[in-house]
Amino acid sequence: MFPGRMALSPASLLCAPPEELQELAFIERPIRRSLKTPEEIDQLTVDEDLNDIERAVYLLSVGQEVQRASVISNLPSLVRQNPAETFRRVVPKVREVLNGAGAEIQLAAATSFLTILQDDIILIHTHTYSILKTILLHLNHRDTVVSNAWLETLLSAINALPKETIRQEVLNPLLYQSQMSHSLQTRLASCRILGKVACKFDSHIVKKELLPLVRSLCQDLEFEVRVCMCRQLENVARATGVEDMRTELLPELVELAGDEESSVRLAAFDTMINLMEIMDSDERLHVVVPLVMSVCDASSQVDEAIMAALSFQFGKLCSGLAGSVSDEQKGRLLQRFKVLCVAGLQTEGNQTDGNTESTLIRCNCCYNLPAMVVFADPAHFLSELYSSFSSLCCDPEVSVRRSAAASFHQVVKLLGSNVQLVHKELLSLLQDDALEVLDALMNHFEEILETVLSRGENLTLDNKFPELLSTLLLAEQKVGCSLRWRLHEKLLQRYSCLARLLPGELLHQSFSPRIFIILTTNKVLPVQKEAARTFCTFLRYNRKQEQRQEMMERLIQDLAQGRSYWNRLRFLDVCETATEIFSRKYFNKHFLIPALELVHDPVANVRYKLCQLLPRLRSSLRLPADKHLLQKLDFCVQKLLCREKDKDVVATIRKTVLELDKLDLSEPFHKRQEKDLLDQKKEKEETLLLEMEQLERQQSDAKLNSDKHERKRRDSKTSLSATKSMSVSSSAATSSSTGKEMRKAKLSRSRSLSSQPTSSKPLNSDRPLKVKDLSCSSGPGKSSMFSGKDESLRTAHFTMATQSSSPSSPMPVLIRSNTTSLLDRASTHDQRDHRTSALDHRTNSMDHRNNKMDHRTSTLDLRSKTMDRGCGVKDNQSRKLSISRKSNSFSIQSGQD
Repeated sequence: MFPGRMALSPASLLCAPPEELQELAFIERPIRRSLKTPEEIDQLTVDEDLNDIERAVYLLSVGQEVQRASVISNLPSLVRQNPAETFRRVVPKVREVLNGAGAEIQLAAATSFLTILQDDIILIHTHTYSILKTILLHLNHRDTVVSNAWLETLLSAINALPKETIRQEVLNPLLYQSQMSHSLQTRLASCRILGKVACKFDSHIVKKELLPLVRSLCQDLEFEVRVCMCRQLENVARATGVEDMRTELLPELVELAGDEESSVRLAAFDTMINLMEIMDSDERLHVVVPLVMSVCDASSQVDEAIMAALSFQFGKLCSGLAGSVSDEQKGRLLQRFKVLCVAGLQTEGNQTDGNTESTLIRCNCCYNLPAMVVFADPAHFLSELYSSFSSLCCDPEVSVRRSAAASFHQVVKLLGSNVQLVHKELLSLLQDDALEVLDALMNHFEEILETVLSRGENLTLDNKFPELLSTLLLAEQKVGCSLRWRLHEKLLQRYSCLARLLPGELLHQSFSPRIFIILTTNKVLPVQKEAARTFCTFLRYNRKQEQRQEMMERLIQDLAQGRSYWNRLRFLDVCETATEIFSRKYFNKHFLIPALELVHDPVANVRYKLCQLLPRLRSSLRLPADKHLLQKLDFCVQKLLCREKDKDVVATIRKTVLELDKLDLSEPFHKRQEKDLLDQKKEKEETLLLEMEQLERQQSDAKLNSDKHERKRRDSKTSLSATKSMSVSSSAATSSSTGKEMRKAKLSRSRSLSSQPTSSKPLNSDRPLKVKDLSCSSGPGKSSMFSGKDESLRTAHFTMATQSSSPSSPMPVLIRSNTTSLLDRASTHDQRDHRTSALDHRTNSMDHRNNKMDHRTSTLDLRSKTMDRGCGVKDNQSRKLSISRKSNSFSIQSGQD
């Protein structure tokens, strides 16, 4: 059934023919041949009694090449141990080995000397001759790679060498090697050495000894030498000073800018851009601006490599020329940048030609976007640069879109209140199919959200909030479905800033459930821990008591009391994070008891995790306030010590007990004091959140009552005017009727007036309301009012709570930055409401007085009616009593309404 396995069994090998056994033996032969022979082992063996210096000398003398390379690579360690003996005995041997050595040993030696010079292992003044002579000896090696390695070592040595040594050992040979008779490689090295040593001397020596050599190399026949020297002119110009640069080097730069080789012109162009900061306005206007205009006009005819280099410097160029160009020249520069933004893109369908240089040009344009926004003025962004910016954000190449996402936060900051202009591009980058784009956007996503969501007076983004929030949720789901767990962790970390940027109601409805699902279902531990941190952050900054209670209940029910031991482990991770985010008081009230109850967990891994967490739980307790909690923790430890059967848990709890005993003694006093101060700050912030919540409810309920009172007042006025008009019309219509009918009309008028609601006692908007009253007054009107006045309430509450706290306590960043205008607006609304309520109170008092006068008039009419009829005293009293009872019942009923 399994012939392969049958052929490999031991019985089959014993019964196999001799030919197969010979084949198996032939397979083993190469393994035996690859081992070292006894003679080779003897050659590689070194006496154990030799010290490091003697062993290095011995191996450099008679060892093999691999041993010599190993000793040379270990040369920095020998210098650290014994610098005197190493330079006296080992370095001369290294110098002997380097004569005629291969490239491997040469590179190892150059790297070792470079490490010695960079780490400042030795005093360079003491061993200058040993190092510098070795470097200069092999500087002109025939292998270009080896020569460049020794050149880098020399350039590093120049930083540590004294001036006189550089002048004698470096500059004198340099004057000779820079002549045309030497090789191209030697002259290129001379250019780099000139740029390096120029900063070591003062301007007089540079002008006298180095400038003639610089001019000769700038006029070299080989364009590579001219390019290399042109790149070093910046260092030489800074060393000579502004005046000498203007008279000596600027003409050379202008001449190189008109060179026949495009690479030379580009090098001169870059050097001139770098030197613009030390030029005055006249030099920029008469030298740089014409040169830039000519390069921009001719860039369409040159190759794309030159355009790529130009595009990289374009933002710096425009920033330097911002105050020197005219409006027409500024427009030409902006037009050239627009052309660079679409370089390599075909007009139909926005297709790319697949050229690498074109892609690099557009990436450089993304890099220069912030500088170009400043150059064009952010107020003109829509008319000048928006089309180019939108094109780069929707580029067909992923690398271009990633570059646009990397610079997106700078563009958003520059736009400020006009950030809604790039809202579509933000959504496009968040919904990009390539996760690399989202990764680049997440690097500064907190700054982007702060700018986008801090709207100030600009309310045009209100209708775009749902789209942005849904896009954020979709982006998280897309990353969660991929294998990029590091990006998922970064995204959850960035989303934690939403706790202080979004309203608590919106955050609780949209993001908190999704974060909790990640916490309970994701299998990647770093992602789970970051989700726990984000969820705890949402919980801490939520200002609704009911919502906080609901979130805590979900943590307890689904995690601490969950059916899966995996969820119970996650609850302990949440507790570990909660100790860092919440104050000790809040943690001990909500998290400590559920965590200690896991001592009864049937799974050993949960108890093992709890044992590791016990020192952190113990550090959150302070005596004597937490004495009962300390007793419960001690009971938990005793239970683990007495009844635990798992050996790993037993070993862990024993270590934990030792840590608990040393916890109060090992921690320094200043560390403990810092933790206490930080905890006090957290507790003040949490208390401030509760006060803000209570204040929000009071103001919202007062607003509801004032609106209700306003409606009642308007209704009473309307009914009163209608009643008066009806009474007047009825009296005019019955002027010719009998006195009995007139008295009936008066009686009906008094009844109608008494049935109107009397002026109730005005509500005091400043008195605190109970939670029960607030819960009974909830309704759809209340929720809409919360959504409409959330920003003003938030700002006013934060300011009032800040005034109530101590002035020395640090304030948490809980609200957006636009608090001043909203606070003024809230105070204005409160003053208006107070004035309106006072005015309503006066009006209602006047109405109540009018009602009383009408009631008295009707009573007098009734009395005259009774007297005219001449009825008995008993009947009159009974009638008046019945009428007054009716009027009183009407007034009582209206008061109840």
